[in-house]
Amino acid sequence: MLSTGRFGWKHWWDQFPAPLRELASVRLVASFGAGGVLYLTPMVFHQADFTASQVGGGLALAALAGTLGRFASGWLLDLGLSCGLPVLLAALCGLLGDGLLLSAQTLPGYIAGQLLLGLAGGFYWPAVELAVPLCAPPLPSARGYALVRSADAAGVAAGTLTGALLAQCGVLRGVYGVDIAAIVVLAAMLLRRPLPRAPHSGRSGVPPVPLGQWLPALLPMLLLSVVATAIPALMQSALPLDLVRGGLERDAQPEAISALLIGVQLGLLLLIQWPVGQRLARRSVAVGLGMSLACFIAGTTLLALSALTEGGITLVVLALVCLAFGQAAFLPTATEAVVELSPAGHGGLAMALFSQCFALSAFAAPLLAGLLLDSQGHGLVLWLLVALVCSLSLLLLGPIRRRAHVKR
Repeated sequence: MLSTGRFGWKHWWDQFPAPLRELASVRLVASFGAGGVLYLTPMVFHQADFTASQVGGGLALAALAGTLGRFASGWLLDLGLSCGLPVLLAALCGLLGDGLLLSAQTLPGYIAGQLLLGLAGGFYWPAVELAVPLCAPPLPSARGYALVRSADAAGVAAGTLTGALLAQCGVLRGVYGVDIAAIVVLAAMLLRRPLPRAPHSGRSGVPPVPLGQWLPALLPMLLLSVVATAIPALMQSALPLDLVRGGLERDAQPEAISALLIGVQLGLLLLIQWPVGQRLARRSVAVGLGMSLACFIAGTTLLALSALTEGGITLVVLALVCLAFGQAAFLPTATEAVVELSPAGHGGLAMALFSQCFALSAFAAPLLAGLLLDSQGHGLVLWLLVALVCSLSLLLLGPIRRRAHVKR
């Protein structure tokens, strides 16, 4: 049977230590709830007659609120507190934000809900990322990141496909109810089995390393991350609007079809996340980062070209395949690179800085994308600009390759 065979699911799952399995389960539940909210919120408020600039502005303000949550989370972690404490704070903010967005019909209600969800994301990410190397031993942390990113992909894909089903049934706003239910389950899991405490340099006997001695080595990775994390931000904000509006020649797509396309892309990401992450865990981080940038360049170029043809939806599908491979390569590799480039006892701050790259790109990308979509009515220039910036980011791989050390 599949569950008991030597090469079955249970055998594969049992190869990981129990703390890592528990962490992956926590991230699966959290991502399931967040999947529909992250990717389908633009469609929810497009139905409510919000402009692209208003939708993008709300997402940008959420990212700005996330910066506060990330630094607060990093500070709590470097004090040596439990990694679960920031996640529980995130759960509280998420419940309040979902409650507002579930009934919001005006811009102030939408903005308030987005601010709370942004704060929730800020508390959540540094804590669950730092928990991976604490839960992974005796396995290397790179394999741990491959597993938890697979759990993230599974949750987001399932959540987004659930949102597509809700859209087909005419109750797209129900994604916020799904997220509320997931948050309740998440909080129960953490209260039952808390996450480990974060390391504290003073307690471990290792003298603190001044920020000026390790931050310069991390800067190229942070710059590259700002560019790469803009891709998922644009998938959540610009792509849904680009699909429902159509391109220069490409036909506009119904909300249900647009949600299904994004859900299928996330389903593909689920299928490839583990094999891609596992294979790249055996290579240097520069290899994985280079692969991700190449896929992002190909995907955004195809999205730009899709606006120029009546059958552009075929190019959109090909683009989504490329972008899925790019995300599968980037997410576990980038987090492992941050671990390699940061000293012991400063993991909380390093993860907070890395998480700020998500916040910065999530702030700027939807805002600029909304302005471009409103002014031009299509995404041609937007996707070409993203492809150009990704191409220039290849220059950052050299410094990262020289400074990263191998922990495998």
